[in-house]
Amino acid sequence: MTGTVVAGSFASLVPTPTSVEPGTGTLVLGSDTVVVAPSGGRADDAIALLRTAVGASSGLDLPVRTERDVADGPSITFVGPADPDALGEEGYELSITNDGVEVRAGSHDGFVWAVQTLLQALPAEAVGPSGGERSFALPVGVVRDAPRYPWRGAMLDVARHFFGPDDVEAFVDLLSAYKLNRLHLHLSDDQGWRIEIRAHPELAEVGGASAVGGGPGGSFIQEQYRGIVEYARRRGVTVVPEIDTPGHTNAALHAVPALNGDGSAPEAYRGVRVGFSSLCVTDEFTFEWWDDVVRELAALTPGRWIHLGGDESNATEHEDYRRYVARASRIVVDHGKVPIGWEEIGAADLPDGTIAQHWLDPAKAVAAAGRGASLVLSPASHTYLDICHVEGGPGNPWAGTVSARDVYDWDPATLLDGVPDEQVLGVEGPLWTELVEDRATIQERTIPRLPALAEVGWSEQSARCWDEFRARISVHAERWDLLHWAWTRDAGIDWPP
Repeated sequence: MTGTVVAGSFASLVPTPTSVEPGTGTLVLGSDTVVVAPSGGRADDAIALLRTAVGASSGLDLPVRTERDVADGPSITFVGPADPDALGEEGYELSITNDGVEVRAGSHDGFVWAVQTLLQALPAEAVGPSGGERSFALPVGVVRDAPRYPWRGAMLDVARHFFGPDDVEAFVDLLSAYKLNRLHLHLSDDQGWRIEIRAHPELAEVGGASAVGGGPGGSFIQEQYRGIVEYARRRGVTVVPEIDTPGHTNAALHAVPALNGDGSAPEAYRGVRVGFSSLCVTDEFTFEWWDDVVRELAALTPGRWIHLGGDESNATEHEDYRRYVARASRIVVDHGKVPIGWEEIGAADLPDGTIAQHWLDPAKAVAAAGRGASLVLSPASHTYLDICHVEGGPGNPWAGTVSARDVYDWDPATLLDGVPDEQVLGVEGPLWTELVEDRATIQERTIPRLPALAEVGWSEQSARCWDEFRARISVHAERWDLLHWAWTRDAGIDWPP
């Protein structure tokens, strides 16, 4: 490539790495730059990500070699760590010199996160649609990095409004770019059922035909869901499916009348109320149905977790709720998965290894922890991405406002009194979609708040500072524009004009 050389920087990395040791000079990527890695290795998906992102703007091919030839130019070399335990499950090390790059990681995901850091260290133009007549250069230096928490995620509600595979995969791209490693898919609610279950095809065919406001609805056939799972896996993201029970179940009750106990089917629901529906949890058919659903989901989902919901079950008697959660959780375990539920499941006897997701009531989350559950933290006042950025702005107002600073400025280790940090798995930002109908709105609700949450989950508390973050994230606006990502000009950040 001819023309100006545009150099990147380590100054605006998000999340902030464990350590950065800047060097002197740059490494220019040219037509003779090659990638060196063993074939069929754990770095293959990371290499594909690198080549696609850089190639689209620079025109560079970055050919892959299994070993470096003396005729080759600078190389980007992917290798395992000298000490397999040194970097941890998701850690990585980048060493960039004037002659090449060495990427070290001990896992598939570690290599993906290393590449995401490489892409951020390049100038924004290097990952846009076209770089024009320019060459791009990496800064010289060493980056060592590993996450604080193993669970760093976001939830996308595809039940209130349905979003197809392309929209979900675009959301995965955002998660992966900021090293978020869990995609919690909220696949069912009162308004719609969004996944094909072959033992009960009416769930998708009938229960999937509605949405908030009377839209057309929709659902994933199993092949589409598998495609999303695989797309996410290649980018370091594990899909966690949720079927919300025993409440939030009107779509299921509408599709399978036997779940009501008396065989009657309620009308399809297109509103936004909560807490009015319940499975008939005293009927054995309900558990046979749940076993069918979990069996098929478990077969479709290579990740370790299935989310059974459990929130806002106001229409279920308390003791019936407790018995349902205990038995439904055990069915998840019987199919080889780890059960997750919203914090209300802390009222029930839970299998060992269960995860509870805190969202509103600290006492319920603490109760779940007291029963031995690990916790994923999604406090509405810090992580709910459907809530208004500012008073009177777009979004839901019920939890007040949630600015980027609200998302950023808290410590998961000290949020819940009496819960030790070792019981906290990490953080997750839910995006409920009663008021979200398209990809652009998904992005406006989540950018820049989701990158802020990513740093909460990845970077040590001692390394985080709001004023430093707001300076770093403002630089990313140019990338978002070049990628045609919609975003919100959060008032707490000084954006470029």
